[in-house]
Amino acid sequence: MSDFTLYDAAFEDAPVLTHLIVAAFEDQRGRIDPPSGAHNETPEKVLAKLRQGGGILAKRGDEAVGCVLYYPDDLGAMYLGRLAVLPAYRQHGLGQILVEAVETKARAAGYDNVTLSVRVALPKNRAYFERMGYAFTSADYHPGYTEPTFVHMAKPLR
Repeated sequence: MSDFTLYDAAFEDAPVLTHLIVAAFEDQRGRIDPPSGAHNETPEKVLAKLRQGGGILAKRGDEAVGCVLYYPDDLGAMYLGRLAVLPAYRQHGLGQILVEAVETKARAAGYDNVTLSVRVALPKNRAYFERMGYAFTSADYHPGYTEPTFVHMAKPLR
């Protein structure tokens, strides 16, 4: 099932991206503390992220099946966020295709690194990114928590 087509997300795609993000992150509901902010995404929030950087929409035929957002971070790198693949389309390489598309965009824009964050409570997600060359850079925590709740990771592009 590698017949996916990638598109640069347009601003008017914000509602579709929002739907994909909320649906793809639904399996995390109740599994992580604090709850994922993905459950509270809105087209307005996604549009703001698109305006900061961009997004990539994956389709299979006419069906939107995955997406990813990207934008500059505070460290001078490209941040990869909200990687979302609908459950029926997982385990077919689409997540990796989307990550590689962001890395290509970052290289073309002159960035030396791509960064991302992964929840501590989701070690399989961390391992997934490690297999693609991302490495731990630091741990952090959400307000009100004293133990790390997420880790930052980075991948050098040059």
